[in-house]
Amino acid sequence: MKALVEYIVKALVDHPEQILIAERSGLNTTIIELAVAKEDIGKVIGKEGRTINAIRTILNAAGASQKKRVVLEVMG
Repeated sequence: MKALVEYIVKALVDHPEQILIAERSGLNTTIIELAVAKEDIGKVIGKEGRTINAIRTILNAAGASQKKRVVLEVMG
């Protein structure tokens, strides 16, 4: 999951070297924390949150095959 988020976000941002991703896995849930440069937060979230919601949809579809729920949090 971490590699999938990194691949998607690197294509969106201007400063891919400043991407930090932390992944915490539980029994049924995986929490992924994403931190990007301040200038890139708007690109990751998108207009009215459409981009981040699309990324979350992709993660949930990938997690469904593993029977896990995936939560993506964007940090500043």
